[in-house]
Amino acid sequence: MKRRAFTWATLPAILVAVMMLSPVLWMLLTSFKLPPDTVAMPPRFLPGDMAPENSFWFRGTLGNYRHVFGDGDSVGPILNSLWVAFWATLVSLLTGSMAGYALSRFAFRGVHFVQWLILGTRLLPPLAVAVPVSFLFSRVGLQDTRFGLILLYSALNLSLSTWMMKGFFDEVPRAFEEAAFIDGYTRLEAFFKVVLPQVIPGLTATSVLGFLGAWNEYAFALTLTSIDAVTLPVRVHAISADSSSVTWGPLAAAALVSILPPVLFTFFTRRYLLRGITLGTVKE
Repeated sequence: MKRRAFTWATLPAILVAVMMLSPVLWMLLTSFKLPPDTVAMPPRFLPGDMAPENSFWFRGTLGNYRHVFGDGDSVGPILNSLWVAFWATLVSLLTGSMAGYALSRFAFRGVHFVQWLILGTRLLPPLAVAVPVSFLFSRVGLQDTRFGLILLYSALNLSLSTWMMKGFFDEVPRAFEEAAFIDGYTRLEAFFKVVLPQVIPGLTATSVLGFLGAWNEYAFALTLTSIDAVTLPVRVHAISADSSSVTWGPLAAAALVSILPPVLFTFFTRRYLLRGITLGTVKE
């Protein structure tokens, strides 16, 4: 009886997982197809050595990956995206944690105004400031630089990091810090050695969201980069624009590689991710 109940309870979850992963599976298969097989009808989704006409079989190839990564043009954008996303996440997480801690612990005049002011920067559409940001970057020499993208993405993610971390710090009892002060800790030492370890799940959840935002950002990367600091989303779009028709095989190969770092990052941080997302939702 228990086994049957477990099966019926997990069946909807399995169906939803299959539905959500089916586009990724189709993208994986497309990345190994020859151009005629990508648009064949009926669709061909079974790899094999011989693919007769009007069948579901297709001949696999690694040519799409060689086309995208063999000339080395896509290696630079991958490294740029990794570098920019890592440092932007780290900077926004560190500054957002300190700002969130200050908003959580210190009651000063105008604290609510400051909170909503920070949130207001998140509500502003990023493209609304694309023109002044592009003009500013060109004047100060940050156009087409990874450092410029790191600064910009850190600023874009700062409001999210601040608000999320404030909620996590609110769940940490002040008694921890008071005990640290009695032991002779300064406020900064208590923050890094006592309070911050208590919100590791929150740090993980915030870092995942920040990394995804920096990794997937396209509009500013397209506007502010041209050669040296081109990121992977811009490169993926350029692959589809290199020819008169859409090259589904190389495009699928590039897109598949582009989703691997976020998937791996989320996978290795899953231990703290769920706890960080649900922290504070249940009051005792």
